[in-house]
Amino acid sequence: MSIPHFNRKLVLEAPNRASDSAGGFSEVWQALGIIWAEVLPRGAGREVEASELKLKITVRAVPQGAPSRPTAAMRFRDGDRIYRIEAVTETDAAGRYLVCFAKEEVGA
Repeated sequence: MSIPHFNRKLVLEAPNRASDSAGGFSEVWQALGIIWAEVLPRGAGREVEASELKLKITVRAVPQGAPSRPTAAMRFRDGDRIYRIEAVTETDAAGRYLVCFAKEEVGA
């Protein structure tokens, strides 16, 4: 594996339930921190819906169980752009990097 080019500053966000003052809850997103990442498109050569951009986002590895480790329940924010994480895996046995397979939310 080649060394990723970390040139994008993303905000890692986790969902949090907040009371809506009417006995229910709403989902709000809490920023966990800034992560430098390499963001690349995935699925080249296949038909892709205009409303769905799939991405491969590579970040430095974070230990299992750490609150700053991306999971499929989280998302990245890049300014007004939102990338919902679908899956996370380590790139190799050494575990130096994590690959997050994500989908950009269009019209969010």
